[in-house]
Amino acid sequence: MPPAKKRPRTYDPAKVRAAVLAQLGNVRETVRKLSPEQFALPTRLGEWTVRELVAHIGMAVTAVHRSLDKPEPAKQDAVLLDWAFATAANSSAIDEFTRHLAEQHTDLGAYLADIEQSLGRLLDEHPGSRLLETNFGAVPLADYVVTRTVELVVHTDDLNAAVPGLEVPYDRQALAACTRLLADALAAKAPGASTEVRIPPYAVVQCIEGPRHTRGTPPNVVETDPLTWIRLATGRLTWADAIQEARVSASGERADLSGLLPLMR
Repeated sequence: MPPAKKRPRTYDPAKVRAAVLAQLGNVRETVRKLSPEQFALPTRLGEWTVRELVAHIGMAVTAVHRSLDKPEPAKQDAVLLDWAFATAANSSAIDEFTRHLAEQHTDLGAYLADIEQSLGRLLDEHPGSRLLETNFGAVPLADYVVTRTVELVVHTDDLNAAVPGLEVPYDRQALAACTRLLADALAAKAPGASTEVRIPPYAVVQCIEGPRHTRGTPPNVVETDPLTWIRLATGRLTWADAIQEARVSASGERADLSGLLPLMR
């Protein structure tokens, strides 16, 4: 008898909406206090300074605005997990757009405040079922908003890494949605049930072809914390460094994820 097909994970649209607005608010409140010297600091994102990084955070959120400005597609032709594998193809255009925004908006705190207000209004006006034309296909608004938790959490981490002592907080629901989406992307990239990946307290997924585990302790287990997982999945941390620094526990012959990471670049 073939194994039961896994059902796609569902997200509570109200919780995701609140999470996106909360995380954007956390960033906006911190950016408001940054000095010119802090805005000029380098980041781990190539040649971008903190100023470009903050501008990009605004750009990532207003992708919702830009999609809602387009005509509604006739039908859905993509799913949420498709997004995780479609981002690298647009890196050149993203860099150009980000630099333009950084030059255009001298007060980035006010820029993010305007985005926060307009996003809340748009999410009130449009139902989650409203289809959007995006760079990876037509998906419901509610699904696309989930992807914004990844953008916000990942770039909050970039911001914290760039500015010593900054410590922008992570909204719990945003961190949870980001962790789960990236964990599910791993399971989609390497389908199977021989390895269990645990990211407490938010996600557990099975992946990689091989003998199927049915009861007791799985023979192949990977466990790490949410931020370490997010950094691995997005290329901010290598598998080798995570193992060496004991940020990841991996046991079993199929517990080496180095060939599958990063999921996003």
